[in-house]
Amino acid sequence: MAENRRNMDYKNMPRLGRRGGGGGVRFAPKAKPKNGRRTFRRLLNIFLRWKTTIGFTLVLTLSSSIISLFTPLLLGNAINTFNIKTSRVDTSLLTLILILLMISYLASWFLDTITGVLMTKLTQKLVTYLRAEFFAKLHRIPLNFYDTRSHGDTMSRITNDVDNISSTIAQTTTQLISSIFTILGSFVMMVILSPALTLVAMIAVPLFLLVTKTIAGRSRTYFLIQAQKLGALNGMIEENITGLTMVKAFNHQNNVLSDFKNLNRELCDYSTRAQIWSGFLMPLMNVINNISFTLIASIGGVFALKGGVTVGIVVSFLTYSKQFVRPLNSIAIMFNNIQSALAGAERIFEIMDEEEEISDQSGAKTLVNPQGKVEFCNVFFSYEEGQPVLKNINFIVNPGEVVALVGETGAGKTTIVNLLTRFYEADQGKIRIDNTDITEISRESLRECFSVVLQDTHLFTGTIMDNICYARPNATDLEVKEAAKYAHADEFICRLPKGYETIVTGSTDNLSQGQKQLLAIARAILCDAPLLILDEATSSVDTKTEKEIQHALLSLMKNRTSFLIAHRLSTIRDADKIMVLGNGEIIESGTHSELMKNEGAYHKMVLSQMGCAKLLEKGN
Repeated sequence: MAENRRNMDYKNMPRLGRRGGGGGVRFAPKAKPKNGRRTFRRLLNIFLRWKTTIGFTLVLTLSSSIISLFTPLLLGNAINTFNIKTSRVDTSLLTLILILLMISYLASWFLDTITGVLMTKLTQKLVTYLRAEFFAKLHRIPLNFYDTRSHGDTMSRITNDVDNISSTIAQTTTQLISSIFTILGSFVMMVILSPALTLVAMIAVPLFLLVTKTIAGRSRTYFLIQAQKLGALNGMIEENITGLTMVKAFNHQNNVLSDFKNLNRELCDYSTRAQIWSGFLMPLMNVINNISFTLIASIGGVFALKGGVTVGIVVSFLTYSKQFVRPLNSIAIMFNNIQSALAGAERIFEIMDEEEEISDQSGAKTLVNPQGKVEFCNVFFSYEEGQPVLKNINFIVNPGEVVALVGETGAGKTTIVNLLTRFYEADQGKIRIDNTDITEISRESLRECFSVVLQDTHLFTGTIMDNICYARPNATDLEVKEAAKYAHADEFICRLPKGYETIVTGSTDNLSQGQKQLLAIARAILCDAPLLILDEATSSVDTKTEKEIQHALLSLMKNRTSFLIAHRLSTIRDADKIMVLGNGEIIESGTHSELMKNEGAYHKMVLSQMGCAKLLEKGN
């Protein structure tokens, strides 16, 4: 059984997670887009945002290609200056041709250099645009998206896949244009020089197309799977680095290493297949190229001996045939690179096409001086269709009231506040603040009404001062310190080597979970919003500190509509109203004393906690 768990496909394994009030995590696998042409057109449309620069680059590329087209002709004419029968050389003409050749080579080098610089700048603009759009999209996607996705895979898309697109475009765009023009130009010049030899050269074209189509189809499939496996590997690395303490605590190092080796082996396997298939292309192209060159040289030599063409024309034709075939080789190689880039682009566009949060209504209101009245009317909500989490929720909270939400894990407590802040949208019913439907209020205005302290505290990279004033960036240092004192965080902050200037990050371990929670409370105090949400806000602090914070929170909650989610009775017993949730419904509602008299679900919860407390006292 343990062996089976170790051998599970990590990419398809559900992530351990917590959905507020949902009682589970939803995982709906998404089908990967397979339409390479559509992806290419879409990428091209983005690229054409810089039409002027692209147009100028195109002119330079075509100019360089035109110059390159005349060099074989000049080379053939240079050979024709040697008269074998008379053993004489037209020195003046040869000198002129050599000077023109040198000028052509220098001009091509100069134009190619300018083109390369412009394309590098252009591709970096494209990368900047893609990353900015991708990151902005992540902020417009509903929160339930993140319940179903590996964070590491999402990060892999914005880093690895975008870099892949960048390097491919930088290498292939001008080269592709130049190759196409060179192929057409070389073909025209070959027809002019010798239609018969041109027919011989054309034998290679269908062979090139057949080989390219066969290999590109296979390699593209493997490049797509490679990108998927790399995203899964990044997700696993991110997950295990973040949870390394738990891995070691439960002695799962060997299991994790086994999972990593399996996934890494799969990535190696598909990467190897992708590279092998793409590697087949060049040797096969060289074989076709050499056969074509041999045929042209042999037949051209026969024509020269019979007097049908000059030796110079044969040399020029051979050079043009190489110019004709070499771009076909380049295009075939580029095609493989493009397949890899399209695989990355598909993964990027998959996120870009995700459904966004419902936009604010036209003419959405801005709340002015909100009082904090909250009303739920016949609200239904489900994370998955047919599996309701909340059913027919009805209640009214008057301005300044403190409401406690209690119930078993998964009963829907956090879901209620998530609906109130529009992190999720209700399936049915109305939610109102100050008698205004929250769907008629702009999200920005709505969320400015709330101060929030969650159970899972998150800190951002920066100083402690920065993290506290995240709620109010324009707050003074004095206001920040006052908020910290109110939250009983000032004492431990001052003990740190750099005090309020101590650097912390989202994954920092130099602060305990309780200290992080105190910083979150200080942040909420500084926000000074009319509605307060405390979701297990003191779950990670000790009993003594909890009592001190409760006094601060009681003062903070004065004249504010407050929602408390807590399991400890000491936190909620003084609330104006306690709502007990069970099976997605409000099964009881009232004050602590009223609910105790009813001897219902709340009464049982209290007795259960009191029993546990007495057992602990006896144990001590």
